[in-house]
Amino acid sequence: MRYILKKAGVFILTLLVISAFVFFAFQIIPGDPTARMLGTQATQEKVEALREELGLTDPAILRYFHWLKGFVTGDYGISYSYNMPVKELLAGKLGITAALSLLSFSMILLISFPIGVLLARFAHSIPDRIFMIFNQIIMSIPPFFIGILFTYFFGLVLKFFTPGGFVDRTIDPAAFWGYLVFPALAIALPKSAMVIKLLRSSMLREMNEDYVRTAFSRGNSRWRVIRIHVLRNAIIPVVTFLAVTLVDIIAGSIIIEQVFSIPGIGRLLLSSIIGRDIPVVQTIIMIIAIIVITVNYLADVSYKYIDPRIRFR
Repeated sequence: MRYILKKAGVFILTLLVISAFVFFAFQIIPGDPTARMLGTQATQEKVEALREELGLTDPAILRYFHWLKGFVTGDYGISYSYNMPVKELLAGKLGITAALSLLSFSMILLISFPIGVLLARFAHSIPDRIFMIFNQIIMSIPPFFIGILFTYFFGLVLKFFTPGGFVDRTIDPAAFWGYLVFPALAIALPKSAMVIKLLRSSMLREMNEDYVRTAFSRGNSRWRVIRIHVLRNAIIPVVTFLAVTLVDIIAGSIIIEQVFSIPGIGRLLLSSIIGRDIPVVQTIIMIIAIIVITVNYLADVSYKYIDPRIRFR
């Protein structure tokens, strides 16, 4: 319990530090959003009046605490560009990006774990060596390039989907998930290759440990030793890597949305950065930070239950 509470304290402190960094970083960037909002009608009087209305004339530290209080209570402010609550603006788009990230993560697990275990079981065989060469190639290809290839071959040539033909989940759930398959696969393939390599190497290290030889001496089959003993210990670095990889998955989702014309938070984030729509940018970055830190926190806590040696220490 003390371990969990300590991690929870670090979790909260990290979020506070990130929130301060996110807020104040945009205060020192040159440019005035009010001039862009007013456009050709921007006069000195109108700019000052709008700055007063948006609270931009208050001290920065006061605006930070006001923004932080609003974020905690679910009030993310008003978008400068769309003149609507940021919460409403993100409602549908955040769900799309979350679905894409979740599908990508699920694919990584479904692809990498069975293949990684099989390669460790038949390590140094001819199929293992051939696959590891292929795996190294996949690992070096960026997701956006795979997305471009998928768009051309599976979209334009084979007609498996219509590029740019995204369908909202509320209209046709099957078409919605079907359109996300190839973008999610483009994100998942390079990461799956990394997890496969890491899991294979971790399992091979564990196979040389004394407890594995003891398990074999008791008459256990190779598959039983792998499933009951080796995999549980070998999975620790993989869990760590998957937690860290979540940042890349979310970033990959944001980039892939541009390739496949998916109306998620990626396109909104880029347009908001260009338009200095600070409330939108700050909210998106904070939401991503919360997701990433939460996953890392859960991964740290899960170590105590995956590996008994951590509890002992």
